[in-house]
Amino acid sequence: METKIRLLRQKKGITQQELAESVGVTRQTINALENARYNPSLMLAYKITKILGKNSIEDVFVLDMDD
Repeated sequence: METKIRLLRQKKGITQQELAESVGVTRQTINALENARYNPSLMLAYKITKILGKNSIEDVFVLDMDD
């Protein structure tokens, strides 16, 4: 699943580590999400969306229905 996490995180000026700590996961999980190697749970996607200041999960995560 493609995400806009890296772009949004950098715009807010926060590191992978800071985002990870804010949502209760490891930095490696954030890295895997940013590189489309991991699909988050709905709860994790919601937490990341809120921390990044977005109202909709679709503003952060790009759902590709072909996958």
